[in-house]
Amino acid sequence: MKPIAIITARGGSKRIPRKNIKAFLGKPIIAYSIETALKSGIFENVFVSTDDEEIAEIAEKYGAKIPFMRSAENANDFATTADVLKEFINNFPVKLSREACCIYPTAPFITVDLLKQAYEKLINGNFDTVFPIQRFGFPIQRALVLRDEKLTWRNPENAQVRSQDLEPTFHDAGQFYFFRIKPFLERNTLLTKNSAGIEISEMQAQDIDTEEDWKIAAFKYQLLKSLK
Repeated sequence: MKPIAIITARGGSKRIPRKNIKAFLGKPIIAYSIETALKSGIFENVFVSTDDEEIAEIAEKYGAKIPFMRSAENANDFATTADVLKEFINNFPVKLSREACCIYPTAPFITVDLLKQAYEKLINGNFDTVFPIQRFGFPIQRALVLRDEKLTWRNPENAQVRSQDLEPTFHDAGQFYFFRIKPFLERNTLLTKNSAGIEISEMQAQDIDTEEDWKIAAFKYQLLKSLK
């Protein structure tokens, strides 16, 4: 049985109203996640978890399925991705595959190739979770903090250490998580001691929380397309 894709798209975005269905270069931004997941051929079905009728209608238009609406409890500002996934998995009417993929609705940079890489790594490496990561552009070990309006080293022991001698650090790219359902439900987290990442470049993702982020994402996306 193939894995399923679960796109998490609630209706109550605050910083960018209706963010999950806002037009991004000509079509609702959620359409990019749906279309790429379908095009990959990896998934048995591509589902959307939402509490919003308009999001559900648009998602279905682009080929996703809505087996049931998300509860109000898991559509508020405090519900986590894990909460949403658990509700979806536990209420799904039929038996699921051992693997699934949580995809965010505001991730237009996702590619078929990246999804395939992650799935292959999950299976071949026997990991609990695999997801895209990005390297921090500056060593966080040499971060500065403001204390009483004065700058100081957060980790003074690293003040004189060369950047190239510090361990590289990464952050979640915020695009998708390929995961095994059983360990996820047991541990209630997507990041376990048996998780792996696929490093992508700064150009291959953009966190979208503000209108400025939205413009940067559009610029990056158009630039990447022009380079192909």
